[in-house]
Amino acid sequence: MNAVTGRVAEITAPCAFAIREEVFHPPTPGQVLIKVLSVGVCASDLGLWESGPGLGQGPIRLGHEPVGMVWSVGAGIHNLELYQIVTGRLVPAFADYVYADPQDVVPVPSTVAPHTAIGEPLGCIVDAYQRTCPPVGAITAVVGLGFMGLLMTRLLALSPVSAVWGIGRTPHSRATASEAGATQVFTPDDPRLSSAAAELVVEATGSQSGLDLASRLATENAVVSILGYHQARSRSVDMQAWNWKGLTVTNAHIRNRHRLANSTLAAMRLLAADRLDIAPLFTHRYTLERLNDAFKDLRDKPAGFIKAIIDVNAKTLPCQL
Repeated sequence: MNAVTGRVAEITAPCAFAIREEVFHPPTPGQVLIKVLSVGVCASDLGLWESGPGLGQGPIRLGHEPVGMVWSVGAGIHNLELYQIVTGRLVPAFADYVYADPQDVVPVPSTVAPHTAIGEPLGCIVDAYQRTCPPVGAITAVVGLGFMGLLMTRLLALSPVSAVWGIGRTPHSRATASEAGATQVFTPDDPRLSSAAAELVVEATGSQSGLDLASRLATENAVVSILGYHQARSRSVDMQAWNWKGLTVTNAHIRNRHRLANSTLAAMRLLAADRLDIAPLFTHRYTLERLNDAFKDLRDKPAGFIKAIIDVNAKTLPCQL
């Protein structure tokens, strides 16, 4: 393979991505070069976009939720084929191409539409579900009905639990939760929740208020699973209540690359079996040049917003080469 030229998005100032061209050389031994088709926009990157590079820091490159196509492989790689559709936590993916370690690359089944195979968040939610271990027959609640909360709602709805409560701020998120299988939906301030009690509560807001509500909803000996990404340095909890109730608190985040790859593979199987339909959650799509617009919408949450997708080279599929 010869070197190729492609676009790369970089944060150069607060709330400002800039697009530049870069030469991508052939991958080194044990490395693979992926042509990015589409990338999900993750809320965990919002703070970096808003703050921009720190003093003396160079441009910041982001994007870790791609689906793409194997463009070139380095020596020693025998388990990936050219033009094969793949996904995984590959960074920085707001670009035409991204280099990857084969350990992080997950094949997308041929029966799965590439535009739905945004694997990294799906792998995260499958691992979070496995850590959470929903008890059979349990009353469950999901606090926060963003993209990840709605995915968890769907997985719980597929489980042998007796109830799935979806708790969200907007009518659209609650309606989507109902479509995903929630048995009841509530606003966070619904008075019915004052006397409610769940045996499993998934906190998916990443906020202090969401954590407070999850703590209140948890009954004695319940599990509280912290799925929300808490970017604040500190949070306060009612430790007396946690102790008195005998709660089990689970950190539902994953950092181990091998676990994530295995969970992403499991998620791809769910998609291939039509057990998980995530296409309706991809509500807003943008080109790479409109990356700043995608982050603005992620921040401002226009009506109907759930998940932003950047279509980098979405029209470039193997049948078109």
